[in-house]
Amino acid sequence: MDLFSSAAQSLSPLSEILRPKNLDQIIGQQKTIGLHSKLGQMLRKGYLPSLIIWGPPGTGKTTFALALSQHFNAHFVNINAIDAGAKVLREVGEAGRDRRLQIQQKTVLFVDEIHRFNKSQQDILLPFVEKGDLVLVGATTENPSYELNRALLSRCRVVVFERLTEADLEQIIHRAEDHYQKKIDQILTAAAAENILDFSDGDARRLINSLEILYSFSSFAPSADSISSPSSATSSSEELNLQSQPDSPSSLQQNSQISSSSKNLLDVAEMRELLQGNPIGYDKNSEMHYDLVSALIKSVRGSDPDAAVYYLARMLEGGEDPVFIARRLIILASEDIGNADPRAISVAVSGLQAVEAIGLPEGAITLAQVTTYLASCPKSNASYNALNRARELVEKTKTLPVPLHLRSAKTNLAKDLGYGKDYKYPHSHPKGWASQSYLPEEVKDAKLYEPTTHGFEKTIREYLAWMKNQG
Repeated sequence: MDLFSSAAQSLSPLSEILRPKNLDQIIGQQKTIGLHSKLGQMLRKGYLPSLIIWGPPGTGKTTFALALSQHFNAHFVNINAIDAGAKVLREVGEAGRDRRLQIQQKTVLFVDEIHRFNKSQQDILLPFVEKGDLVLVGATTENPSYELNRALLSRCRVVVFERLTEADLEQIIHRAEDHYQKKIDQILTAAAAENILDFSDGDARRLINSLEILYSFSSFAPSADSISSPSSATSSSEELNLQSQPDSPSSLQQNSQISSSSKNLLDVAEMRELLQGNPIGYDKNSEMHYDLVSALIKSVRGSDPDAAVYYLARMLEGGEDPVFIARRLIILASEDIGNADPRAISVAVSGLQAVEAIGLPEGAITLAQVTTYLASCPKSNASYNALNRARELVEKTKTLPVPLHLRSAKTNLAKDLGYGKDYKYPHSHPKGWASQSYLPEEVKDAKLYEPTTHGFEKTIREYLAWMKNQG
């Protein structure tokens, strides 16, 4: 390395300095691209298909693409889907075609946030990918089956990257220690060193950026020696004064030295102050939004209030609209609880009204109450199933005539036609029920609502059976 390249590297961010230069240096994703994985073996033997890399931020998607281009000695083009228009894509594709035909070199086109491409942009890439002019490596945090055209997706292999484990993150810390030639426990307390793994939340980029800040701060922070070693004259006089005072034993002096030494290490609070919080990964328009609301609903449906309130907190901390959550809970109250606890719908509606009235942060308390109540309710989807069966019956039988005795007889003509004739008024009969058919003749035996034996619906079931038997 010459003087200029060495100086340039010293000015580079830590993320670039630590970035792996080949496939074997990549930390994590061993199941997907490691030495023993099928894809990893194919890549190392010289086969490079177009790939869509799907995973959370900071899991090595860009690093993997760069390592691929190095491994295959390919020309690497890096673009962001937000900035690349149709003209740029055509130019890159045509240049890749010329490179393939003239010097037989592959062109790896890495597209970050490829889910942001519209259909037209994706269609432009199709012929270049199909003919081998471009090896497309697209990175996305969104489910590609939702965001990418089927035609483009069929020409690529989807590779799933998972969030890094604590063991993976510890390897990154070791690499940073080697670079700075300073152990992490020389700048952080044991609790802070452990906490930084939680802070990183499986995101290598967040960890590396945090380490860069912490090590940079430690490089100009006052050292333990400078704190505990003032000028020699002052030190000598203070030592004599301390020794001459009866209530200042030598043990106090030793404790003072230990304390001043520990002051050079950042504790958890100081580390968090430097790193400025820990934002929760969430996007109201992303797959994370749909995954979390799905997990919330399924946890409530599964009567797990712990899991339900956990996903509620994840959504709120991520910035989700509390009104959206409240509306979803109203739907759930009817769909999954129904008459097993008829109060559920009232609680859910009241929750929405409260959230709209007071907003956040206090509205979160209301949402927690509603969520845990609904999760703890007996469950029944009998009403929901009854509606679906009724819809299927209507779709099948179309517009069957309403039985005459149920029709409105408000006019003389209607009465002459027999509307309302022979209708039995239930209140005039014992138990408030009369034996008569209310469905059209063609479907009079249809059974649509079948109450369960859960919660209050058990009472409904027993009441309907008792009423018809005693009528």
